[in-house]
Amino acid sequence: MIRRPRRLRVNSITRDLVRETRLDMKSLVYPLFIVEGEKIKNEIKSMPGVYHFSIDMLDGEIEDIIKHGIQNIMIFGVTHDKDACASSGFAEDGIVQRAVRKIKSLGKSLNVITDVCMCEYTDHGHCGILDETGYVDNDKSLAVLAKIALSHAQAGADMVAPSDMMDGRVGAIRKILDEHGFVNVGIMAYSAKFASNFYGPFRDAADSAPAFGDRKTYQMDPANFREAMLECAYDIEEGADMVMVKPALSYLDVIKGARERFDVPIVAYNVSGEYSMIKFAISQGLLNEEVMYEAVMSIKRAGADIIITYFAKDLAKYIGRY
Repeated sequence: MIRRPRRLRVNSITRDLVRETRLDMKSLVYPLFIVEGEKIKNEIKSMPGVYHFSIDMLDGEIEDIIKHGIQNIMIFGVTHDKDACASSGFAEDGIVQRAVRKIKSLGKSLNVITDVCMCEYTDHGHCGILDETGYVDNDKSLAVLAKIALSHAQAGADMVAPSDMMDGRVGAIRKILDEHGFVNVGIMAYSAKFASNFYGPFRDAADSAPAFGDRKTYQMDPANFREAMLECAYDIEEGADMVMVKPALSYLDVIKGARERFDVPIVAYNVSGEYSMIKFAISQGLLNEEVMYEAVMSIKRAGADIIITYFAKDLAKYIGRY
């Protein structure tokens, strides 16, 4: 007897009927890079199709985002106002705080998530407070990270996303948010964030490369799976509403492992290096542009409920087709 699985591939309607994994715009998060200045909409050279926006240019961009069916955005601030303790990161008139207030003032039904870290605001580019030896002091950094998260909530953020990888930061953030009445502001924890080479274009876009050394003492060793599961478990215990694996495409096994073990939403960050590799390959005619859909689908198939991706606008036409 010949087994005939091709019966279920015979036409597009049948293929649609039996499709096991589906992408939808509601589960995508689109990152935005906000910069100081006015009338700025500049394409980031290392990330084709991704732009720096000044706050006064957000009206049109938010309209375009909504037109594409995107409901969730993540805000990254880019500023030259930097010091050793990231004080501009929690300033009331900080770049992210002003951007959030602007977006909320537009009255659109967008879920606004903010990246909570210190690397964009420190003059040394590391994600925490340095001790006298240049080592990132974990516990001193917690208070600053908590202040940044609180300032984002006060500006109107719906959710905060700590990306620093300091031990205990989820608990510190949950505590300060609750103490100030922000019990409904969620925490999307960068739980398994690996010390990856795929972040290069982002560091260019966010002006957040470390001035010395690297981030291997706080971001995870790419070789470690079990440790990633521990990090997720610890963050859930501290109050994370969802946990993230970053990067995505080279860590599909970690996404799958998290999905199998934890009953919270699993987030995956389809990072800048993954995006730029594919975009440049398409531009050179090496790959068909539908590879964008295929790549993001693989992240969904691995178990991610939510995907942060620079491909979100590109995917709109494919999600409508498939």
